[in-house]
Amino acid sequence: MTKPTPTPLRMLSADEKHAEIKRLYYETTRHTIQQDLAKALDLLKSMSGEEERERAAVYMDGLAQMRSEWARKAKGKSKKGKGGRS
Repeated sequence: MTKPTPTPLRMLSADEKHAEIKRLYYETTRHTIQQDLAKALDLLKSMSGEEERERAAVYMDGLAQMRSEWARKAKGKSKKGKGGRS
């Protein structure tokens, strides 16, 4: 049996990286925020120029804020259920 030929990976352009970060921002959920933020951060790190990174900064900030809010709400829910009155 022969092995399938792997398809070569194509490097994303700066516009494609920006579009992917934007897509992650709009499609992230409470359950996917950690993975989405990590992927967005990898894309941001792979951008070559400061100008490219600045374009994505608003989406990165938004993802970080969503993660913080959802984490804070999750902690609040877990504290309400422990040792308190019903």
